[in-house]
Amino acid sequence: MKPHRISPSSRLQDVKYEIRGPLARRAAELEKAGYEIVKLNIGNPGAFGFRAPETMRLAMIENLREADAYSHQKGIFPAREAVVMQQQSRGVLDVTSEEVFIGNGVSELILMCLNALLETGDEVLLPSPDYPLWTAATILHGGKAIHYHCRPENGFLPDPDEILASITPRTRAIVVINPNNPTGAVYPREILERIARIAEEHQLVVFSDEIYDQILYEGAEQVPMATLVKKTLCATFGGLSKVYRACGFRVGWVSFSGEKGGAKEYLQGLELLASLRLCSNVPGQWAVQTALGGKQSIYDLTRPGGRLWQTRATILDSVTASKYLSVVKPMGAMYAFLGVDETLIPGFDDQRFALELLEQKHVLIAPGTSFNVPYRNRFRITLLPDWETMKDVLSRVNDLLEDWSHKGVPTT
Repeated sequence: MKPHRISPSSRLQDVKYEIRGPLARRAAELEKAGYEIVKLNIGNPGAFGFRAPETMRLAMIENLREADAYSHQKGIFPAREAVVMQQQSRGVLDVTSEEVFIGNGVSELILMCLNALLETGDEVLLPSPDYPLWTAATILHGGKAIHYHCRPENGFLPDPDEILASITPRTRAIVVINPNNPTGAVYPREILERIARIAEEHQLVVFSDEIYDQILYEGAEQVPMATLVKKTLCATFGGLSKVYRACGFRVGWVSFSGEKGGAKEYLQGLELLASLRLCSNVPGQWAVQTALGGKQSIYDLTRPGGRLWQTRATILDSVTASKYLSVVKPMGAMYAFLGVDETLIPGFDDQRFALELLEQKHVLIAPGTSFNVPYRNRFRITLLPDWETMKDVLSRVNDLLEDWSHKGVPTT
């Protein structure tokens, strides 16, 4: 009897998340065959020896007896109140614990917030390059992703005029990722102020992804979007995964500020979705208050001499020494978005290069096209390895580029 074919939902046809796609699956096959793969495709601090602060682990252990039961669908009060206090310390004074939702990471909250907002055909303005979950979640919930370009020649900064020109009667929201993943760009206040005024004028919901808000270099300033948006709804996303090196805790949050008077039904809809999944991981929530109120150890990693600072410096030095590579200096987050000179390697293709780098040099990277860009000469690496490992990795990258320069881009 012929097996009955079970087809995936058509809604998944245009949903992509290549960071954990075919290249990652091939890397797993190579590992099973005995090869050691350097995985630079994903920002996973624990995989590179980073640990969450000990105080956070102790807070979870000490409260395990309080974590057996479901929590409130929005999260435990101490965690939500800690987010409120952090926002207040940054000048956002109109958030209460009732407007904070705790989720199983920011990823779950992105899906929930767009699900609660979008009707079929509604448009969301997204940066290009973007963190691809934002595009995928928009499509998955029936929306249309409209990308505004953050061009490399402009330091990967958004152009407010392009954003304004992209708005239609179906536009419902605009997404800002600052510091940016994958580029490491940190947006100046004047650009954010202009975006805030555009969103207010057109009554767009502002989704501000600030998961890397304290990972900054060389004195860069991260301006919270909620301090600028007053006359429309602003949702600010944060979590434990990156700043606190606790990806596996699966704890993120979103807080709502700005004009909430007309958003009552939307927030009720979001609470309904939160109720349907009952609650987020309770043990991890007990680490939030300690994380946000304690010593911010991330600064030891990003200051001169810190581990992230050293790896970033190694990348910048290696790129300078390479005739093939370029980079816009990342001022925040934990990535570098490297470019390849196509005049030296005509026909360069990021997907093909990523596969060859994996097969020949055992390094896993994320092709630039994974981040919804129209060009094919960039790729993203994470800053998480130690500087010695990164120096070796970029030597392997340069060796393959040198080979392609002499032999041409493989066609098979």
